[in-house]
This record gives sequence, C-alpha cells and structure tokens, in this order.
Amino acid sequence: MIGSVRTSQSLLQLAEKVGLVPVWQDVYGETHDVEESVLRSMLNILDLPCDSSAQLAESHRRLDHEALLDTGGMLVVNVNQAPTFSYIGSPIYTLTLESGKQYIGRARAAGSGKVSIRGIDQIGYHRLAIGDRQLTLAVAPPRCPSLDRRQGAWGVSAQVYSLYRSDHDISRLALPSAVGTAASVWPGWEKGGDFATLTALARHAGRAGASALAISPVHAMFTADPQRYSPYSPSSRLFLNVAYIEPSVVLGEDAVRRAAAQISNASDDAASAGSARVDWTSVVPRRLRLLRALFNDFRRQSHADTVNKFEEFRGRGGDALESHACYEALHHHYRDELGPSCGWQQWPAELHDPRGTAVKAYAAAHEEDVSFHVFLQWLADAGLRHAQRGARAAGMSAGLITDLAIGTDPRGSHAWSRQGEMLGGVSVGAPPDLYQPQGQNWGLTAFSPRALHQNGYSAFIETLRAALAHAGGVRIDHILGLARMWLIPPEAEASDGVYLRYPLNDMLRLIALEAWRHRAIVVGENLGTVPEGFNEQLERTGILGMSVLWFERAPQVARAPDIESGAELESEPKPIDPPTRAPFVDPSQWSPYAMATPSTHDLPTIHGWWAGRDLEWRRRLGQLSDDEFAQQLQERQHDKKALWHALEEAGCVPEGEADPPDMAPRDAIFSFVARTPAPLLAVSLEDLLQAIDQPNLPGSESGSDVTHPNWTQCLPVGVEEIFTDQRARQAVAAIQSARRKP
Repeated sequence: MIGSVRTSQSLLQLAEKVGLVPVWQDVYGETHDVEESVLRSMLNILDLPCDSSAQLAESHRRLDHEALLDTGGMLVVNVNQAPTFSYIGSPIYTLTLESGKQYIGRARAAGSGKVSIRGIDQIGYHRLAIGDRQLTLAVAPPRCPSLDRRQGAWGVSAQVYSLYRSDHDISRLALPSAVGTAASVWPGWEKGGDFATLTALARHAGRAGASALAISPVHAMFTADPQRYSPYSPSSRLFLNVAYIEPSVVLGEDAVRRAAAQISNASDDAASAGSARVDWTSVVPRRLRLLRALFNDFRRQSHADTVNKFEEFRGRGGDALESHACYEALHHHYRDELGPSCGWQQWPAELHDPRGTAVKAYAAAHEEDVSFHVFLQWLADAGLRHAQRGARAAGMSAGLITDLAIGTDPRGSHAWSRQGEMLGGVSVGAPPDLYQPQGQNWGLTAFSPRALHQNGYSAFIETLRAALAHAGGVRIDHILGLARMWLIPPEAEASDGVYLRYPLNDMLRLIALEAWRHRAIVVGENLGTVPEGFNEQLERTGILGMSVLWFERAPQVARAPDIESGAELESEPKPIDPPTRAPFVDPSQWSPYAMATPSTHDLPTIHGWWAGRDLEWRRRLGQLSDDEFAQQLQERQHDKKALWHALEEAGCVPEGEADPPDMAPRDAIFSFVARTPAPLLAVSLEDLLQAIDQPNLPGSESGSDVTHPNWTQCLPVGVEEIFTDQRARQAVAAIQSARRKP
C-alpha cells in the first residue's frame, strides 16, 4: 500500500512536471481527478515511461536534465525585456541583430544557474552567441496590429467552396460542348468555388465598404481522398487546398483552353448543373484531370520566364514543399492498394521517415508526380495572393482574414513531415460540458509543447507564416488550445482525457511578432470553457476574441461549448439557452476587445435560429426526441421574445411593433450587433442572403441515415450579384448606418 501511494505521488509529480493537469474543473465548478490509467497512458505517449518505479525515476531525471540545460533553441521576450536563460560559462556574448548590426556584451548572473542580458529595443529575430551556445532571440512587439476603432470596420465571412460566378462572368472561358451547349473550361466552376471567384467577391465586398473578408480554412486537403473535405481536418496547414485553383490566373486563358480540349467534362458538368451542393468526390477529380493536362503542357512548351517563376517558388518552398508534394504522390500511389482513407502509418515502414533514403528514392523515381503536386501549390499560392491583392485594391483595410485550424489529420502530410513536433497516438478534443456530457473527440493531432520548445518553435512559426502569407489577418480556431489542450489516449472515451499545458506566453508573443511582420490583425476563437485570466491575456496581446450574439446573455450562465468543425461529435452543441431565459446584453456592454458577429459557421444562421431550423435538424438526426424538440422549441420562442425586447430597447426596431414578427428581423439584428464597441463586425454571406441552413452542424457527420449538408452548401446567387441583391443592399445599409453611430 505504501509503495503504491509513493508510486502514485511520483506519477502525479511527473505528470505535472511535463504539463499534464491531473485535476480539472468542469463548467459546474466541480473538480475531477484524472484516472491514473489515463495519466500513465499519456506519459508513455509523451515518451516518459512510467510503468515501474525505475521508469518513473528515469523519466523524472530526464525532465530535470532538460530543464537544467534549457536546451531550447529560442528565447522569446517582449521588446526591451531582458532575456534570462540557463547558462554556465564565459559571460561574454555576441548579439547579431536581424539588420546585421552586432553588439558584444557581458551577461549578468541571475541566480539558479541562469544569466540575463540587456533588453533589446528592436523587434525581430536576432542571433545570440554565448560560449558554445547559439540561440535565436525573438523580440516581440507589445501588441498585435489593430484596426482603428473609430472607423467602425465591418466585413463579411465566406465559405470559399460556396462561392460561384454566374454564366456571363466566365463566358469568355466557355467552350462548345459535344451537345452544342456552353461547357465550362474550368470543371465544376458552378459549384465548389475557386480563388478567382474569391477575388471577385473581395472586389465587390470592398466596393460595398467592407474592410475585411474572413474565409473558411484553405489548408491543403487530400487530393487522393476528396471525401475528406472538412476544412478543419486538413492534411497540412502549411499548404493550400488545390481544389480552389483557377489556373488561368497564372497560365492564361489560352493555356486553359488547350488543356480543356484534351479532356471531356460535359457529362460531369451536366450532372452537377443546378445542384445546390458541392459534390467533392466529383469536383476534385475533374479539376485534377484538367490540372494534369495543364501540367503536361507546361512541361512541354512553357516560356522560360514562366518556368523560372515556378522554379523560384519551388526553391523558396524548400524541404517542406518537397515533403508535401512527395506525400501527395505517395498517397495516390497507395490509394488503390490501401484505400483512399489510408494514412502514412499504413505505408511500408521504410516510407515512414520523410527524410529517409526510401522516400528520396521514391521521389527520384516518380519525379513527374512529385513535380505535379509542387505545380499545384504554385498555382494555388498565386491564386490566394491575387485574391488578397484584389481585396486591398478594392479599398479593404485588412482584406482577407484566413482561418487557422486547431490541428491536422494525423494521417496527413503535416503529421508525416513533422513527426518530431507532433503528438502521436492521441486525439485532440474537449472534456464533458453542459451540452456534451460525453465530451468531444475531434480526431486531430496537434503540436507537442515539449518538442516546440526543444526545436525553437520552428513548426509553430512556419504554420503562422503560412496562414499570414497572403492575408491581412488570421482567425485562430479554438485559441484556447494555446493554453491547454484536451488530449484523449487511443481507444479511450472522449471523457477519459487530460489537459496538457502549452507555453502560452511564448506562443502569444510569437503570434504578435508574426502579425507585426505581416501587418495583420489576429482574431482568436475563444468560445468554450475559458481558463481564468485567458481573455485578459488576449486583450493585452492585442488579439481580438469573439462575441457571438447567441451567447451574449446576462447573466452569463456559461460560455459557448467547445466546438471544432472538423470533429465527429456525439451530439450537436447547443447555443446557450439558460433555464432562466437570461436577457440579451445591450450592445453598449459588449467587449471592445472582440470581433462581434451574429453567428458562426457552426451555429444557426439568423433565419435558421428564428425558425428553429437547427432544432428541426437535430430532431431529424435523432439527437432530440419529439418531447425534447417541443420543449426546446418553446424555449426558443421565449428567446425570440427576449431578443426582440433587446432590439426594442436598443432602438433597432420601429416603435409600435410589440410582438416578434414571423420572419427574422435580420436588419434589426445586424444593426444591434453593429452598435457594439467591437473594432470589427463580421456578418456571414449566409445571413446577408437570408439562408436558413448553417454551413456546418457539429455532430451530424455520422450515426444516422439523415445527414446535414456540412461543408457542401452553395450560395443562392453568384458573387457578382451578392451586393446588388436587394436583401444584401438593405443589410449593408443597416450595418453602415449603425457602425457610424457614436
């Protein structure tokens, strides 16, 4: 018994030392002890064996040794903050600034085997040499760039796949089909979106007065498995979704015509015409066929200057780009044998190491296939860059705001190429809460905090740079994960997880530094169980949180549940519907440190919420019984009255209308949210066009014969018609009028 107690105590100490949280608090304020079996499983996964007293002692020794040596390759500090680090030896150091200027100084003893040097007043990445140590010194600005609150900025949010152009907008690219009708050169143009269509939307939105265009994630997906299309479960966050390429942006319309003449898409286009949804399993292969024809022509007859641009892009991409392209080629190679859903873990063992000799031999033997996937990234990169330039040219102060997913599919390119920085064998999720009593398992992997520190945060920095490369801002999904991540061991229930702490201060500083270098704003999706003091840290760093109308209730009984779009959940998280039917917060009381929005892609649209469409879907999916549906529909009626009362109190509806109308008072709601002190208001195109279904309904991915059309719904009009649509023009007028009010 005594030995068991000692072992248990040693286990707890080891867990806490590595950042695991053995005791956590739920939304009710109750504390829970993590099961010892869960701690042991997680420690073993973190390469800290703990199955015996000897293993525990050795794992403790390893962590203590790492802490003593402080082997991390980067120091992250604020501007003018004195860097302090572990070091024993000669105190003379050389500091080489990013500008090339050098300083020689003497470090001061700081106690406990640590030394410090003077603070640096120049923001950037500098080199510090002291004794035999070479360190990168990252000096961050106090805050991220921000929007001028006095401007009353507003923007729109869009799901890229939902966008399309009307017939006349692409008629210049049309070819006669076999049956004499116009067939699109770019297959699937009418459903599935592309970066050229995004560019057109950005120009129209900018001319309408928008300052920003927030877009769904455009991370690289799986071209060999188009059924994996949730944008929040990508293959890699370092590269782009090649399904969004519009090749004429780079190669010209004549080249696209020549390639299109080599393939036939008429039957495919006819099959998808008139569809209100994207059939990813049809669209992606069609586009890849045309892109392959373009690639073949490119290799045969491209001009030297075009080839040089391609080679320059390839050179800048370095090993990361080559690894991603090789992964894509390998995934296609093994698709027929192992199935499209296979991951690199199922490949032959010699191919598990992306830098191994077997992978190099494969890349050399399949040079054309690897180069094809580099070619795709070249076109995609140019397309997104073109969209951001179009947004800024149209007058947007920010332009595109990209979306950075919280993690990646463990079977994908990012996890394969960055195995040393990723957590293997675990899944990211969320603990049980008010609306997910079983917890959530998102099926994603994420960075290892220990490996991040040891590798100088290189994997985190390159991910931030990829998100900001062609954008005026980034939205970081589930930013709570910078503080702690709920990790679930293999084969365990979502509730049997444990929090793992992350180096929040360092990561926030690096975000501020990269945002400063890219002159970009940062929005953090902070909906969920927020750690104490977390929102205040975001505010100090200049990262905007998110204020969502459905959750702005007083008193705030609970924050919104943790939601991750790419996840398969047990059931759909509900908006906050407190039993007391709490009133909606007056606009003047909303946070001035958050982006305001009526809803999100995971929540009901304005019209959907007003009509109870989300509740209807949950009943159809079997998530609500008939009795539960009736009860929640009645509660929604009370909430509608509460919201209507708030609209009246704020002066957003005409006097004399005592009862909520049958149709959602969309413009009044826009006006209400627009009156908040938020520096940025974002409204979705779905709400602008009065759509009733939300882009994604978490928890509806499986387990029922009925499926919600997640990540496939198209807008009802083409992008060039959105801001000429009478509904949208009325909404924009209401928004601009309210944003101008003092």
